[in-house]
Amino acid sequence: MFSSINPLLKILKANKIFLYPTDTVWGIGCDATNSVAVSKIYDLKKRDDSKALICLVKDVEMLSHYVEIIPDEAYEFFKDSDRPTSIIYPNAKNLAPNLVAEDGSIAIRICKTEFCQELFSVFKKPIVSTSANISGSPTPLGFKDIKDEILKGVDYIVDLPDNNIETKPSRIIKFDGEGTAHIIRD
Repeated sequence: MFSSINPLLKILKANKIFLYPTDTVWGIGCDATNSVAVSKIYDLKKRDDSKALICLVKDVEMLSHYVEIIPDEAYEFFKDSDRPTSIIYPNAKNLAPNLVAEDGSIAIRICKTEFCQELFSVFKKPIVSTSANISGSPTPLGFKDIKDEILKGVDYIVDLPDNNIETKPSRIIKFDGEGTAHIIRD
């Protein structure tokens, strides 16, 4: 077990926010079902809360607890995708209301890093994942590029190397009613 999991569980249960390496870039995270913690992320990033954040889940089973419908095309995409991809789903459920977009949608990614998989196994809820920068500033390419304002603004920093990091944000796609994938961010 990662030594940072137990202290991180305390952070997650206490409405706090943390910094951690994801499968893409360093992210600011919290319990995706906790509105208080989600608000703290918006405040730290100086981001308008009308701009929804991405959240991460362990697998399709966990995903099904937080969205009404998983399009059939998404299942194929999960099998074939070779890079981290967040999918925008309509009709989010069981998530912090301030995490969900005004139209009720949510961007969710299945994160397969060993650390995140272990965290999901123990915490059993999704976590927020947003780049570790002030809104509108460049996304940090590694831990060394994260600004002091972010480092000092989180309640906990996971002590892991940049090993699994892609150094660019995830691709974001959205399926239309006919099942065609539209790339929102490549």
